Amino acid sequence: MSRIGNNPVAIPEGVTVEVKDNVIAVKGKLGELTQNFDTVTIKVEEGNVFVERSAETKEHKAKHGLYRSLVNNMIAGVSKGWTKELELVGVGYRATNQGQKLDLALGFSHNIVMSIAPEVKIETVSEKGKNPIIKLTSHDKQLVGQVAAKIRGFRKPEPYKGKGIKFVGEELRRKAGKSA
Repeated sequence: MSRIGNNPVAIPEGVTVEVKDNVIAVKGKLGELTQNFDTVTIKVEEGNVFVERSAETKEHKAKHGLYRSLVNNMIAGVSKGWTKELELVGVGYRATNQGQKLDLALGFSHNIVMSIAPEVKIETVSEKGKNPIIKLTSHDKQLVGQVAAKIRGFRKPEPYKGKGIKFVGEELRRKAGKSA
């Protein structure tokens, strides 16, 4: 059984947490996040956030750990931020951005142009001799993950040559080719 929900979440300096009518709001130097919650009670005491469940049912136990993790991610996001890096592996694969528009050349007959949410900062790095890298940064962990998954979905890495869009540091399971 997980005991994550019992651990208090420390509130760093410069972050304010307010709980009102089943909505928790977290403000920090990087932005503001809100989250609805149910089946648990959230208390802010002495620089810590405590999540408590009202019953011992399976649903209450599951949501206890879930909401504690969500609050922890919100507090870390508004204080430090979240970053995901994607690497384009393949000959001719390129990525450029102009503002919040991401332009991907992934071997299709046309380029893919994608608008990125304004909360997410995007940066593309292209060095000669290295694979292009896309850096996504935001205070909202869920949004960064969703945008990264959407970009990765355009060309998932294939197991034979490893071509495609992968996360930096991701280990791919490679397969052997045909045996002659």
